[in-house]
Amino acid sequence: MVSTALDAMAGTAWGRWLGLVAAVWVQCISGNNYTFSNYSDSIKTLMGLTQLQLNGLSVAKDVGKAFGLLAGLASDRLPTWLLLAIGSLEGFLGYGAQWLVVSKTIAPLPYWQMCVCLCLGGNSTTWMNTAVLVTCIRNFRGSRGPVSGVLKGYVGLSTAIFTDVCSALFADDPASFLVMLAVVPAAVCAVAMVFLREGRVASADSGGDEADARGFAAISTLAVAIALYLLAADLTGVGGGGGLVSTVFVAVLMVLLAAPAAVPAYVGWTSWMKSRKAANADAEAAAAPLLLDSKEAAASEAAATQLQGNGEAEEGRGPRLGEEHTIAEALSSLDFWVLFSSFLMGVGTGLAVMNNLGQMGVAMGYTDVSLFVSMTSIWGFFGRLASGTISEHFIKYVTPTTKPVSSSFTRHDCSPPLIPFPLRGTTSVRGTVRIWGRINLYLACSELNRTPPHNRT
Repeated sequence: MVSTALDAMAGTAWGRWLGLVAAVWVQCISGNNYTFSNYSDSIKTLMGLTQLQLNGLSVAKDVGKAFGLLAGLASDRLPTWLLLAIGSLEGFLGYGAQWLVVSKTIAPLPYWQMCVCLCLGGNSTTWMNTAVLVTCIRNFRGSRGPVSGVLKGYVGLSTAIFTDVCSALFADDPASFLVMLAVVPAAVCAVAMVFLREGRVASADSGGDEADARGFAAISTLAVAIALYLLAADLTGVGGGGGLVSTVFVAVLMVLLAAPAAVPAYVGWTSWMKSRKAANADAEAAAAPLLLDSKEAAASEAAATQLQGNGEAEEGRGPRLGEEHTIAEALSSLDFWVLFSSFLMGVGTGLAVMNNLGQMGVAMGYTDVSLFVSMTSIWGFFGRLASGTISEHFIKYVTPTTKPVSSSFTRHDCSPPLIPFPLRGTTSVRGTVRIWGRINLYLACSELNRTPPHNRT
């Protein structure tokens, strides 16, 4: 009974927006793959690892993300709530075991077991990301670019959120940070399991593209406000050190994170007002006969016949580029493997830099490297959010996806020349430049299955 009611809610305009807000909250806690630099030095010290062995742990974490293919295959067969449950359980086990080691609750685990723990933690976010992205794209089929940009943007903010909250409440304690990574995602996913569901909204109830654009603009504006708030806190240092100021900082941040819930509340209120007006109009027109002109009837019948003929003509053909693909259809597409190869060979260097950002900061004489991790996350947010807007521009002018992807890799590789120079301040610049190189990579994935303008109905 409860499940049926929730599924029915997902089929309403405000229900799908409530699901998007729940997805945004999940994304706010799904960027823990990029937080390794915050506690890697503690693991290195406690386990007596060399830098090469520490790099091996970071590789194990990234290998966990490579197994995200399993989440993609399961997304066609498992419900959203089960995908979220799997991801939260993996994260709880993986980061929970790391917390036991860093907090010295248990003796350091053997190296291979730590690799397994980091692999579990890395794989956990792929289930969360897949669950929210697939469900929201299906709920907002006409707004795939903005959906992808908003959700990926909030993922970019998640590392800064975790880092700054830990700095404010726990003075950058690595053990407390790992507790947050284990517990907070599980709690947020439990809430999202209730509200994030796939549903088809009738065109009369959706409010149209203009209403959707206003909703995405509101959520994106709130995201920018959160990013600027975190950036100001990092630059001024008001969020760290504990005390009343830090508590107020966290409280305001929580209010900003809860603010997107105003969008489904507004959509629900406007839908209720429209339904009342429609009911009154139906009551007034109940006595008037409904007549259909014979020409209109003939035109409607002819249009229906033409659509049926087109459907029969196209039946049996595979999906064209721009149409929705299943996993099997995507794997048999040359375009998919070109994109896969580009990611495989182009993004690895960026992960290597981010995984060793903490070690580079320590080598340059910084005692606290959380600022670099947070700044990289914030600028990553701006890049990810921009990808949704830029994708709309490229689709409008039918720009080949290869152009933005090539420009992404060009920007992505501008930071390595800065690494050999031991100049204070260049660490933040390196992270910023490298993250901005990822702007167009996300839109390339979303546009692989996007309907081009000339095919839209």
